[in-house]
Amino acid sequence: MSTSIVIEPRALQDLIDALVRRGNRVIGPRLDQGTVVYGPVERLSDLPIGCIDEQDAGHYRLRQSATDNTETHALFGYAVGPHSWKRYLFPPHQILWHAHKEGMGFRVETAKKPVPEYAFLGVRACELAAIAIQDRVFDNGEYADSEYRARRRNVLLIAVSCSRAGGTCFCASTGSGPQVKTGYDLCLTELVNGGNHRFVVDIGSDAGAELAAVLPHRPARREDLEEAQRRINAAAANMGRGLDPEAANILQSNPEHPRWQEVAQRCLSCANCTLVCPTCFCSSVSDSTSLDGTRAERRRHWDSCFNLDFSYIHGGPVRREGAARYRQWITHKLSSWHQQFGTSGCTGCGRCITWCPVGIDITQEVAAIRDSEPPPPEGGD
Repeated sequence: MSTSIVIEPRALQDLIDALVRRGNRVIGPRLDQGTVVYGPVERLSDLPIGCIDEQDAGHYRLRQSATDNTETHALFGYAVGPHSWKRYLFPPHQILWHAHKEGMGFRVETAKKPVPEYAFLGVRACELAAIAIQDRVFDNGEYADSEYRARRRNVLLIAVSCSRAGGTCFCASTGSGPQVKTGYDLCLTELVNGGNHRFVVDIGSDAGAELAAVLPHRPARREDLEEAQRRINAAAANMGRGLDPEAANILQSNPEHPRWQEVAQRCLSCANCTLVCPTCFCSSVSDSTSLDGTRAERRRHWDSCFNLDFSYIHGGPVRREGAARYRQWITHKLSSWHQQFGTSGCTGCGRCITWCPVGIDITQEVAAIRDSEPPPPEGGD
């Protein structure tokens, strides 16, 4: 579907109300402790109205845009915060099963809960790409994760094309943004031009068409579409970072590069980068038993390849040194992920750069290894 309409900002409240009537729990951007996070949204005023984020390596600040700025009342003027949508599709903590003692044995029950019917409001292009990547990981044939599949089937996606790039964004160089192209039910492009504040809405599914039909709207004109495209193009041209398109080959051919030791001297192995990453999926399980021995349960929780025990086998961890763990993460993310899932594991959202407490920049690390390689001999292939 390619139908486009235009709505005014107040129509978003009608959209939220329509989603609630459908039985969806609306999750969208909210302000919390000086950051934009994802949580329940019931009213238009819940959104981070007029907020602009300043992001750089190891730096994140929110500010209200100046009153004479055309972004003053923008609802989606920020880039992304520390949260990603994976916390709702692949929760940080999850009970897998319970066991109860019965006579001389145990009865094991799968932990079944009602699957929430979410509507994600404000999904960026890089985040849609991340959801598609996790679909390949968790919803893949006979090895599909049943919990992920059930949650994923029940989600409506209200996307937002970016008209502003954050300081650590590099989705243009990974081909995953800033324009939303596929995988959405509705896609909003926000246009703020003085007092003329409106949204161009693209309809991407039958469910999206049903929602659009209840909104007060008018057909999109050529000037609306052209302005939306200009703003998206401007965001693409003003990315804060860029990733070398040959990153996979650069990393794959340099497993013993001295740069790994250099970055390890700064890396805290805190796992911030993997926790904020929208595609990282490492997890561990833990078992617990009640004191009287009658009940037990198994839980799955997020883990990280930066944790020393993550690679533990009999005799100790495989990756003892920080250099080995950082190399594992970045090489898997940008290189060997292609062999596993047919795509890069990175969508250029920049979260790992912003939320690294020492400001390690994944794009700079790739560039440093690339620039240290000797040039090919003249006349060589």
